[in-house]
Amino acid sequence: MPETQHTKVVKAWLEQLETALKAHDTDAATALFGEDSYWRDLVSLTWNIKTAEGRDDIAAMLKATLGHAKPENFQIEGEANEADGVVDAWFTFETETGRGKGLVRLIDGKAWTMLTSLQELKGFEEPKGANRPKGVEHGSAKGRLTYAEEREKEAAELGYKTQPYCVIIGGGQGGIALGARLRRLGVPTIIIEKNERAGDSWRKRYKSLCLHDPVWYDHLPYLPFPDHWPVFSPKDKIGDWLESYTKLMELNYWSSTTAKSASYDEKSKEWTVVVDRDGSEVTLKPKQLILATGMSAVPNVPQLPGQDVFKGEQQHSSQHPGPDAYKDKKVVVIGSNNSAHDICAALWEAGSDVTMVQRSSTHVVKSETLMDVALGALYSEEAVKNGITHDVADLIFASLPYKVLPAVMQPQVDETKERDKEFYDRLEKAGFDLDFGADDTGLFMKYLRRGSGYYIDVGASELVADGKIKLAKGQADHLTETSVVLDTGQELPADLVVYATGYGSMNGWAERLISKEVADKVGKCWGLGSDTPKDPGPWEGELRNMWKPTQQEALWFHGGNLHQSRHYSQFLSLQLKARHEGLDTPVYGLQEVHHLS
Repeated sequence: MPETQHTKVVKAWLEQLETALKAHDTDAATALFGEDSYWRDLVSLTWNIKTAEGRDDIAAMLKATLGHAKPENFQIEGEANEADGVVDAWFTFETETGRGKGLVRLIDGKAWTMLTSLQELKGFEEPKGANRPKGVEHGSAKGRLTYAEEREKEAAELGYKTQPYCVIIGGGQGGIALGARLRRLGVPTIIIEKNERAGDSWRKRYKSLCLHDPVWYDHLPYLPFPDHWPVFSPKDKIGDWLESYTKLMELNYWSSTTAKSASYDEKSKEWTVVVDRDGSEVTLKPKQLILATGMSAVPNVPQLPGQDVFKGEQQHSSQHPGPDAYKDKKVVVIGSNNSAHDICAALWEAGSDVTMVQRSSTHVVKSETLMDVALGALYSEEAVKNGITHDVADLIFASLPYKVLPAVMQPQVDETKERDKEFYDRLEKAGFDLDFGADDTGLFMKYLRRGSGYYIDVGASELVADGKIKLAKGQADHLTETSVVLDTGQELPADLVVYATGYGSMNGWAERLISKEVADKVGKCWGLGSDTPKDPGPWEGELRNMWKPTQQEALWFHGGNLHQSRHYSQFLSLQLKARHEGLDTPVYGLQEVHHLS
């Protein structure tokens, strides 16, 4: 089949880029990019997660990285596509240490966006496909161990006789996904989890909890959900899947283990991590420490006058057991985001008299609308039929620099408003304060900027609109023996108060475990520096401190939703594997600290 003209254009562009890069001619290379252009690199050139914005930034990145990265052998993969004047194409390439995959978008022959991502390290490829291990060596040998004996020996010795290279603190989906990738790469790793079983971080939450994201968005690495898996997974089903996954992927998973302290020795270049494992103190000496406690590690519980005199129950949403014990009880839920809506709906179903306290405006989007308008092209059954697997979708989504995402999201929000106008009108008529993000960019930008302030509606909004979930607005001022009093003076009788008030910064756990000095050295986690509410500037261009080197040597942060845990665990694992093998990993663009922990 003859090449299309668009394919020929991209091929020629890639050839010119390679020629310029090999010659270290940054002027010639940046001339191939438009005035408004972006090069996002996932580890391949920068040993970092870094977006260069504009020709000057791109030139600076290339000048700093070409000498050691030596990118070459750029080859188009498949055919180029064109839509609305934008030509895009996949390509593969190599560096001195690895093999990569990328996606470029051209406008009028110049690059608008370019993604380069490291896919594997040369000489340290994952043992898969034709390179899979035999498992059992045929023949006979005295004293050899069976598979079960080998695993038992490894589990008994790692952390005692031998030390792990990595310790991951947090055994939820993030820690498990990263642990699976490191296991495949042969990096000795222990995952620390305080709960009794893998998956308990889901099982122990309120009983109505479920994933609001669709199944196509939420696969774990290597083992996608089977094709009969429900679109929205209940919490206990996810818990069982995570537990099974840790066993199938043969992870060294220490449950019932609490991390007590951690400190880094700059001379020996190793951590001392003290843990309590089933009542016994164990000291671990890893070279790399990864905090995978996620965005829900440190609950925010407001300190209010009268909490000590209130005669009813008080719970943070993370401690709420579910609605069964509260039939015919008066419940006040403080907060109006995802957890608050879920908890209120379940309480109403159980027969509680429930009031939601909205403290600030909330972005609400119907789940079916989100799936159709925002996710459907990449994460849906239709996308899979079109050849867009979740791994392909992840790279497509990653190829859009954060700077351009608002312009991509705004039309989706406009369509959402139009489609669900009657729904939004009813909510506002009920007194609910809606927003669509600081600049009408919707859910994803709110999530990336602050990780809060939204609800994906799976039914609770109808109850609010109908007045079945009562609505009060204002800040909780104090509690009496029998009520919550708002700053407006409104008094809400209560037998139970649920604080659906979110969680602190991810490095709040770093402060508790290591020190405030280290937490401040690392600075704020999450957010883009968009200078919108709860995301102060300056502009970072990437999520702060996530999945990449931090200002504290050998300390890493891993977290986010299931999609991010799956996708970015690949790039974090490659960074850790490279260091494990002693490869040179010069980091370009290490994030500066503008905000303390």
